[in-house]
Amino acid sequence: MTEFNLLAGGPPASWPADLPQKKAAHWLAADRGALRLLKLGITPQIAVGDFDSLAPAELTLLQNQVTDIRYAVADKDETDTELALAIALNELKATRVTLYGATGGRLDHLLDNLFMLLQPRFLADCQRVRLLDRQNSFRLFLPGVHTITQESGQHYLAFAPMTAVTGLTLYDTKYQLRDADFSQPIMFASNQFTKKSATFSFRTGVVAVVQSHD
Repeated sequence: MTEFNLLAGGPPASWPADLPQKKAAHWLAADRGALRLLKLGITPQIAVGDFDSLAPAELTLLQNQVTDIRYAVADKDETDTELALAIALNELKATRVTLYGATGGRLDHLLDNLFMLLQPRFLADCQRVRLLDRQNSFRLFLPGVHTITQESGQHYLAFAPMTAVTGLTLYDTKYQLRDADFSQPIMFASNQFTKKSATFSFRTGVVAVVQSHD
């Protein structure tokens, strides 16, 4: 099993506090995320981007320390984060990708990072990807029966149909739901675990699960 971390360009203030300690992990970086990793003493395996936000000296530093840099043009249909995620899932065959720096800052960047997992090229593998920041853990799930474990320090649990969804059932959370259908996205926030795990199921669509704390 090969797990990769991917740092996007979101502000460091949104990073989990323990991110700088993850030096032994496999890392990829999108654009300025590569420079931020280097400043933490972490050398990404691959850096992807147009790097138009880097000063010439910063780009030189990156070129001297990262052996595999994938250059992209500035005007393109894909974001640098999308390009990096595609490499992690398709080329490196990552069994799990934890995406940091995908939240905070500009709202359009946040929404892009959430919605990109719904793209047909990523959707089949969306359950292998987790977005993680200082307060939240975000995952997408495909139809079926799923049991999730409460992550350390995360007190709240939310379920959000991201598409039309049929048959959503929350079996053992504080607030339960039985065989509910939804024609559009909706958020069921501020639910809670009643034990160390929770089971839910649905028949069609895509459901996001968020664990978080204040």
